[in-house]
Amino acid sequence: MDIRNLTTFVHVAELGNFSRAAERLGYSQPTISVQIRQLEQELGFRLFDRIGHAVRLTDKGRDILAYAQQVCILCQQIVDDTVEEERETLIRVATSDSLSAPLLFECFPYIRAKHPNIHLELMTAGTEDLFHMLDHNEADIVCTLDSHIYNTNYRIAGEKKVGVHFIVPARSHLANRDVLTKDDLMAQDMLLTEKGMSYRRLMDEWLAKESVEVRPVLEAGQTDLICSLVEQGMGCAFLPDHVTDEAAARGTIKRMTAEGFHPELWKQILYHREKWVSPSMQTVLDIMTERWL
Repeated sequence: MDIRNLTTFVHVAELGNFSRAAERLGYSQPTISVQIRQLEQELGFRLFDRIGHAVRLTDKGRDILAYAQQVCILCQQIVDDTVEEERETLIRVATSDSLSAPLLFECFPYIRAKHPNIHLELMTAGTEDLFHMLDHNEADIVCTLDSHIYNTNYRIAGEKKVGVHFIVPARSHLANRDVLTKDDLMAQDMLLTEKGMSYRRLMDEWLAKESVEVRPVLEAGQTDLICSLVEQGMGCAFLPDHVTDEAAARGTIKRMTAEGFHPELWKQILYHREKWVSPSMQTVLDIMTERWL
């Protein structure tokens, strides 16, 4: 069995298109078609359903993909173990704007120090766009801070449940109790992360269900800035606990829950189930799982 045919099969499966696979591999489209046809003839069954310009894996093709990816990983490991210098590898990571800074702070220095051959491209987008990028192989890894995401199209490399609370200044008249009412929220100047993103979306969906309207006086992706502004008495915010830990320890903010609101927030690292996990990508996944979660 020709390894090149298996490699081509993996790329076509990931990209869902013969032309894009040809462009990625530096082949002509007819060459890609011949390689897939040779592999199908050797195996004795079709690997793809071809409908117009789109291709989808058959059930048997999906089974073969897992084996083909393992073969490609082994071949890459042989190359990595025998070349004198490791080749530069680009890994594309997609996340929300508010997560980009802490993700880079926790992971990039370690990756750069230990694995200088690995280069990162960090992209930011809304939740829906993040998974569009994953589905179209425009991102290798997606990192989320959201409600728990479970979808059979994605594999979870790591996950961790995290706390999330409303915060008010310690000197606020609200700080002498633990629970905010809906009337309390409606009366507050809210400092919020970007609309439609992760935990902000969870809050907005609950508020809409309860017919509660709040007043955002600031919307920004920098969660540390929002926390600092709350410390200064500028308003109320809704943030994950890891962002507010230091301020809570200093006693400058008070964490509070809201009446009838019980959000569940998860950090998750995901990739597409049909994605070939190269040794470099596995290294990045391992580091992110160890240091970010």
